[in-house]
Amino acid sequence: MGIKKRHWGAPALVLLLATGCTSGGSDTSPQPTATPSGSVAAAQVCAHPGEGPAAAPAGAVTVDPAVVGDLTAKTKSSPPHTTFWLQPGTHKLEADRYAQVVPKEGDTYLGAPGAVLDGVKTNQYAFGGDAAGVTIRYLTVQGFNAPQNEGVVNHDSADGWVIEHATIRDNSGAGLMAGAHQQVRANCLQGNGQYGMNAYKSGAPVGGLVVEGNEITGNDTDQWEQRQPGCGCTGGVKFWAVNGADVRGNWVHDNRGPGLWADTNNNDFRIEDNVLEANDGAALIYETSYNAVIRNNTIRRNDVVEGRRSADRGDDFPYATVYLSESGGEPRIPARTDRIEIYGNVLEDNWSGITLWENADRFCNSPANTSSGDCTLLAKNTARCAQPAIATPPLHDDCRWKTQRVDIHGNRFVLHPSAVGCTVKCGRMAVLANYGTYPDWSPYKGQSVAEAITGGQQNRWHDNAYLGPWSFVAHDPSRTLDFGQWQGEPYQQDAGSTYQSQAGG
Repeated sequence: MGIKKRHWGAPALVLLLATGCTSGGSDTSPQPTATPSGSVAAAQVCAHPGEGPAAAPAGAVTVDPAVVGDLTAKTKSSPPHTTFWLQPGTHKLEADRYAQVVPKEGDTYLGAPGAVLDGVKTNQYAFGGDAAGVTIRYLTVQGFNAPQNEGVVNHDSADGWVIEHATIRDNSGAGLMAGAHQQVRANCLQGNGQYGMNAYKSGAPVGGLVVEGNEITGNDTDQWEQRQPGCGCTGGVKFWAVNGADVRGNWVHDNRGPGLWADTNNNDFRIEDNVLEANDGAALIYETSYNAVIRNNTIRRNDVVEGRRSADRGDDFPYATVYLSESGGEPRIPARTDRIEIYGNVLEDNWSGITLWENADRFCNSPANTSSGDCTLLAKNTARCAQPAIATPPLHDDCRWKTQRVDIHGNRFVLHPSAVGCTVKCGRMAVLANYGTYPDWSPYKGQSVAEAITGGQQNRWHDNAYLGPWSFVAHDPSRTLDFGQWQGEPYQQDAGSTYQSQAGG
């Protein structure tokens, strides 16, 4: 997994109305912000979880919390397509770290009010196996001890699972894995050691993923980026090789790393109507991936922790709250769009705005490719990405991920320096690359990639509104521009946009 690291070179969803509904009483939990679309704000689930049936549905198998391992035993002895109703109380599995529930096809697990499945920091996984079409609703899953990069619920990334109105919290690793056509709705994914969800399946892309109306908060409690600097393995949700995802109406906040991170050969994403706020890292990273629509999101107070950390150590790279790294539109890869469209969003008081970046030294077979062993979706034979073939078409283009065909328009960028707590390096918009140097057989040495991303790959800002002391970086980190220079030759960015240096109250 990788990125340009911190160095240079449904009806039942719990939703808040945009008019500002709060929980009332003594609840002091943070409140989400209304989304720009004006009708619905993101999900507030953790403080108000849904409640399951108080009595066993007709035909359901009742699971007794007083009997250790009752859930695993009854799952084994029941036929496929059985509904299990977990009584109120704390349910435990056998005292074996590999003990887990292995559903059969079409099984359903319903939690009664107060039903908890607890791994007591002994069991690694809660639900595993390859059965398709499993449903988990109204159940709290906590205290499991999954290893790094592994998950607790749907550990084996089986297809067609539905996870709704569940609370998955305080586990190690990822709270949840994902298979194809998985639906993750109205859940609280909170305080897990690494990720709230890790959407990854070994050997196959995950397609048709829906992540809707969830609250995803406080994840990466184990601080993996501090334990393994540069691992690229933290955040609220990580997506890897997902082909088709709808991520909408979520409240993604206060995660210790990035909020959402799509990393390596993802395609066809719609990220819309979310509230992304107060994540230590970027709100959204879209890395070595393709074709996305990012629209109507409210993005506030992100990347302040990590952005300031980088600035304090003298790093001049324009880290930003929306960070596109070697990602762009590619018409040859089927999707609902053939570009990356970023529009209708409000970005307020984040550490900078949007950065489009392309590492000249990162391509298939390069030692600088931090997604080790992976190649683009256009180069079917990775071994051909070498001299002499890589120096000429088509491999000269197809062996590298390109930041291209990015259309940024109709957004509102607001910066109050006092709210962010800085006056320099925290209000930048950027499109840039490094000077290519590595490896010695690279056909991308010199300034060719910087010139291409800046002026030759159809990356365009236009019709945006800027409020506050924004500056602009083009070509490389040394070229800082004011708004007039950004709009003028040779960059010609932000036609039709407005700029007001003071953001107001």
